[in-house]
Amino acid sequence: MTHKPGYYSQFGGAFIPEILAATFEELCAAFEGAKADPTFWAEYERLMRSYSCRPTPITFAENLTRHFGGPRIYVKREDLNHTGAHKANNVMGQGLLVRRMGKRRVIAETGAGQHGVATATMAAKFGFECTIYMGEVDVERQRPNVFWMERLGAKVVPVTEGSRTLKDAINEAFRDWVSNMDTTHYVLGTACGPHPFPEMVAWFQSIIGSEARRQILEEAGQLPKRVYACVGGGSNAMGIFSGFFDEPGVELVGVEAGGLGLKTGQHAARLSGGDASVGVAQGYRTYFLQDEDGQMRETHSVAAGLDYVGVSPILSHYKDNGRVRFESATDAEVVEALALTVKKEGLIPALESSHAFAQAFKEAPSLGSDQVLLINQSGRGDKDIFTVADAFDDPAWKDFIKRKAAHYEAP
Repeated sequence: MTHKPGYYSQFGGAFIPEILAATFEELCAAFEGAKADPTFWAEYERLMRSYSCRPTPITFAENLTRHFGGPRIYVKREDLNHTGAHKANNVMGQGLLVRRMGKRRVIAETGAGQHGVATATMAAKFGFECTIYMGEVDVERQRPNVFWMERLGAKVVPVTEGSRTLKDAINEAFRDWVSNMDTTHYVLGTACGPHPFPEMVAWFQSIIGSEARRQILEEAGQLPKRVYACVGGGSNAMGIFSGFFDEPGVELVGVEAGGLGLKTGQHAARLSGGDASVGVAQGYRTYFLQDEDGQMRETHSVAAGLDYVGVSPILSHYKDNGRVRFESATDAEVVEALALTVKKEGLIPALESSHAFAQAFKEAPSLGSDQVLLINQSGRGDKDIFTVADAFDDPAWKDFIKRKAAHYEAP
């Protein structure tokens, strides 16, 4: 894939200020040491078994299979991880690295809030001081996750600059790191950013793919025809895809945020929208949604974790060489897919994960009953209750919120 460390064809790299060079050298050395030490991965697997309920199962979606009348549909249940998403895989691994490096403080960015909760949980487990940066817009729409971050002992800092979403939270986290690099590690939450973060996050998340490949063979007796995963930064997609990259008969499908529609400009479709371009920002080279002057455009998604302007350089590489097919799902399609999944299977996927379900549902009717589809349910939808209730236009919910607001506003 790459001939130079940190590069995936033309993508990746480490475009960092000189002041951070020594910190990145230290991190690269710690990561390479961990990869070369079989006891590190064994410790990581033990920790994930005892603390995060791994291996997470795959579930046969019998009712959805019957509904679409085509292939057997299976779901990889990353929502059953401790803290409710795949994010725990990465943060617990990075926590072990932080302990190796002897640092005592961690910082992180978060959009949907799941990475923030996972990082705060890891910090509580290991005894680290913790600060979480979160765009002001995301603080409001992901209030339940903010509540739990604070209860876990983290300081949550709302970011009020720019679009007040994920990219701005990342910028603030890097500013903090520059000022506190001797004591602090930045727990980057997705497979983006300067080397070694894309490779490191993908390595920890590969636990999803190795489990899923073994499980689907045991449960279905064959490899899947297609594997679906939502794509924001790309960590859950890299995780499940890693188990199938070497299987040419398995098609890998990444699903981005189509937002209000690709023609509206209100989306976050970097690899499927056709209007992203290659640039350098936030320490690495990849496809970004940017204007002719290289200024980042505003994005939109009903899912807070998918509205990032960039994408993993590893996935950009796989897009260009054709190994991964990228599609997009609109907000309306995603809410419809979530509603159907809840009603038919009793599963409550996060709005992010529901993008993968939406695309799989579009394609399932065209496939045969002798084939298998695998969908990565990267997180659970508890965190999205406010957004989903608004989308469903639930009058009972709105009345409840109005009464609660009146209670708290009463003198």
